[in-house]
Amino acid sequence: MRSGARRGQEQRMGKCFNTTGLCRPEMHYMVNIDGRLERMGIMVDNGVYFTVSRARQYGKTTALRLLKKRLSDNYVVLSISLEGVEKEVYESTISFCRRICRLLYNAARYGGITGIPDRLLSELCQMKSGDTNLADLADFISELCASSARRVVLIIDEVDQASDKEVFMSFLGMLRNQFLNRDERPAFWSVVLASVYDIKNLKLRIRPDAEHHYNSPWNIAEDFTPDMNFSTKDISGMLSEYETDHHTGMDICEMAALIYDYTGGYPFLVSRLCKILDSLDLTPAWNREGMTEAVKSLLMEENPLFDDMTKKLDDLPELEKILYAVLFKGEKIPYSPDNYAVNIGLMFGFLKNSGGAVAISNRIFETRLYNLFLSREALESGIYKAAAIDGNRFICEGQLDMELVLERFVEAFNEIYSDAAKPFVEENGRRFFLLFLKPIINGVGNYYVEARTRDMRRTDIIIDYRGRQYVCELKIWHGDEYNRRGEQQLCGYLEDYGLDIGYLISFNFNKNKKTGVSRRMAGDKVIVEAVV
Repeated sequence: MRSGARRGQEQRMGKCFNTTGLCRPEMHYMVNIDGRLERMGIMVDNGVYFTVSRARQYGKTTALRLLKKRLSDNYVVLSISLEGVEKEVYESTISFCRRICRLLYNAARYGGITGIPDRLLSELCQMKSGDTNLADLADFISELCASSARRVVLIIDEVDQASDKEVFMSFLGMLRNQFLNRDERPAFWSVVLASVYDIKNLKLRIRPDAEHHYNSPWNIAEDFTPDMNFSTKDISGMLSEYETDHHTGMDICEMAALIYDYTGGYPFLVSRLCKILDSLDLTPAWNREGMTEAVKSLLMEENPLFDDMTKKLDDLPELEKILYAVLFKGEKIPYSPDNYAVNIGLMFGFLKNSGGAVAISNRIFETRLYNLFLSREALESGIYKAAAIDGNRFICEGQLDMELVLERFVEAFNEIYSDAAKPFVEENGRRFFLLFLKPIINGVGNYYVEARTRDMRRTDIIIDYRGRQYVCELKIWHGDEYNRRGEQQLCGYLEDYGLDIGYLISFNFNKNKKTGVSRRMAGDKVIVEAVV
């Protein structure tokens, strides 16, 4: 068995999983993105000005660095980033143009670039400290593109840093004008901009009025549309390389599928789970139990991605309202690109368009959001306190006693909410159960909601506890026939998960209902039903 210290020593000698900054193929385990790079390369070859707009920590910087390397044999590639540029730089045209010239000079001087005449490098060096304006910069770009040995490509990363600055709008306008007139005057062959926000709508961020809504200085650009999420196949390839080095004995296909199921292929989340799995002091770690531990660790940590999610909810109550309605009320909110809150949710990767309706983009985000919303009311919730008081009573020989969980939930629910109005209970039933469940599995287990059954009438909650899964269906009673159909669907899920026993919570509002917990057979499956 390898200790954590030993694993760290081995990783420093070879490759490791990276979740901070640029990924380098020679140093880090990476998904092969050659297909995406080839698509970008074709757009460059065609002289396209285009944008790569993806959520934070989506691998944009790594992709641009690899794109530059791929293009360098055929183009003069000037790659710069606006990250860390001081706000004072944007206060005047001259200070901004000076900084752009400095960035271009450094890219040309220290980036291993050939094909630029020395006289132009000298001129650029002077411009980075002179009284350079946009007209001077435009003239220099034309001369650079006319005199260089190969076509010139400009790549700008971290454009969001400047996206609310008027002078940057003017800079984009200058590039746009050169693009429109490049048959008469030399211009960059291709320009690639990378950001979170859609560059073509930057004008909206400065003056959100009707006059400027569609008056973007960058409406000549195309979008880079291929999916940058990692597929199960992508993840398998990365894990295969890791397995060749470390010989863990993992089932690569199973682990890749599990990672994808939790992350939806979000690049940072994929790499983060892999990094946590690699650090676990378990033998073996790369299995379902290890995945449960890794997910639990990821959900408990602070990182820039989760911090940004919380900040966006604070800044956009409309987005928070949408997320809450999807998670707890099962509402089907139509996807509309004209809905600002929905657009922001998609832009930052929290939401996705699923068959024309808004959905949470992956299980990790979903559970993190559930935990966030539930934590805000847990201390004031009677149902939460009822579960917390019982403590370890629900754990038997290290495993979760789900039947006892249901029995106690029925008792607590009837004690606390028996006199509550029906609409209130019907709308919040799922929330009540998750509040009850949270202190029981908190710190050891995880849960997520099965997306295919998330609606007002029924939902399936999948609980992972120490490598074992429990499928629990929540539904509102709508008669015997509806109950039988739900039971059949639950049996189908049990078959999918290889389980023999499933759990059912029915919120029954009939006056003559019989509450309690009972067992029965449904084919070859055991159904434990709790009626509240």
